[in-house]
Amino acid sequence: MAWECGIDDCGAGFEDVESAVVHQATEHERRECQVCGTIVPDGYLAIRHTFTEHSRAEYVRAYGASSEAVREREELLEEVESVADMQAIATELKR
Repeated sequence: MAWECGIDDCGAGFEDVESAVVHQATEHERRECQVCGTIVPDGYLAIRHTFTEHSRAEYVRAYGASSEAVREREELLEEVESVADMQAIATELKR
């Protein structure tokens, strides 16, 4: 399965999800979580932070998100986590 960076109009393509996540974390600007103020990498890791550290209600209030936007992000998290080697991502980001 091919993966594409969905940040802004980037559109960079990757053969594996790990490369896509590392790309997002290293090639794009970091963002401030609108719930807690933590600076996080953009893309998947920002979504993961928000949905693991905060409630859906906090996300909706902070970002003005619709229920459809919440579902899309939850589905993305499930899809990535079902195939990603999170240890490989962590190792690559520590370099």
